[in-house]
Amino acid sequence: MEEVNQTVVTEFILDGLTKNPELQLPLFLIFLGVYLVTVVGNLGMIILIMFSSQLHTPMYYLLSSLSFIDCSQSTAITPKMLVNFVTEKNVISYRECIAQFYFFCAFAVAECYMLAAMAYDRYVAISNPLLYIVTMSYQVCLWMVAGVYGMGFLSSTAYTVSIMRLHFCKDNIIRDYFCDYFPLLELSCSSTFINEVLLWSLGSITIFLPTVTIISSYIFIIVSILNIHFTGGRLKAFSTCSSHILAVAIFYGSLTFMYLQPPSVSSLRQSKLSSVFYTIVVPMLNPMIYSLRNKDVNVALKKLIQKSDYCIKVNCSLSFYTIVVSMLIPIQPEIKDVELALKKL
Repeated sequence: MEEVNQTVVTEFILDGLTKNPELQLPLFLIFLGVYLVTVVGNLGMIILIMFSSQLHTPMYYLLSSLSFIDCSQSTAITPKMLVNFVTEKNVISYRECIAQFYFFCAFAVAECYMLAAMAYDRYVAISNPLLYIVTMSYQVCLWMVAGVYGMGFLSSTAYTVSIMRLHFCKDNIIRDYFCDYFPLLELSCSSTFINEVLLWSLGSITIFLPTVTIISSYIFIIVSILNIHFTGGRLKAFSTCSSHILAVAIFYGSLTFMYLQPPSVSSLRQSKLSSVFYTIVVPMLNPMIYSLRNKDVNVALKKLIQKSDYCIKVNCSLSFYTIVVSMLIPIQPEIKDVELALKKL
């Protein structure tokens, strides 16, 4: 048999969002701003829930986990993309590429299941409000979050192992701004049949199971809302679910458009725009979606700001008192000397 010389690929070149040098700096500033808003928004949501006793409920416990997932997913992608905007050659090593893909995939899958868990939480809160605390106890929430992360990292491990078994001997230019599944398959010089079967089977399960959970939960929620006799109660019940419905629609819509459309229909530009939306834009939007029309979050935020202002004023007062006392202490011996001199006179 004729042997084929194969060069082992040790690094990849990321194609990036654009090759136009005039757009590099504006895009860098835009995505830097988006990333800062994402980190501040999601970490702020976690801190707010942590330090606000009125938000220590199952709903906000799951929301804090979603914020952590969004922040981690964005951190796996955006910093490297920002570096590539200001460097001439967008190089990423093989190990860095595999690590980036692993963590991105883990948090992306985890978000699918986390949105399903949050839908079930809303179903219990509206359909069985009297048993809500019992059904969604701390132990149940802990197991749900553990299952979400477990499914995320198990799926990511399967995808990553299937990528690592491939031999890359073709062009090492990844036609994307990060290491994603399809762009890596395009560079393989070995068979990708197993990878494609794994993607369609495991990917369909990842989308199908959470989608069924979300749809069935909202069917029961709608039935429960229709059974509420007064209009105010219906509006209040629906308002608790509206933010979650919007987040689900945005995330699953972009994810389905990215991975489940036929290759003949998709284009490179469409895939990049779609991936930017669900990897960078969605993590930024989620804290806004869950906080803008949420009365509990707004009240908790105002209380936390008032507490912080009070602490700042108290600390400033204590600091001023400390400075005054420290200034008076050296003067005390001089005052005593003056008193002794007056007594002698």
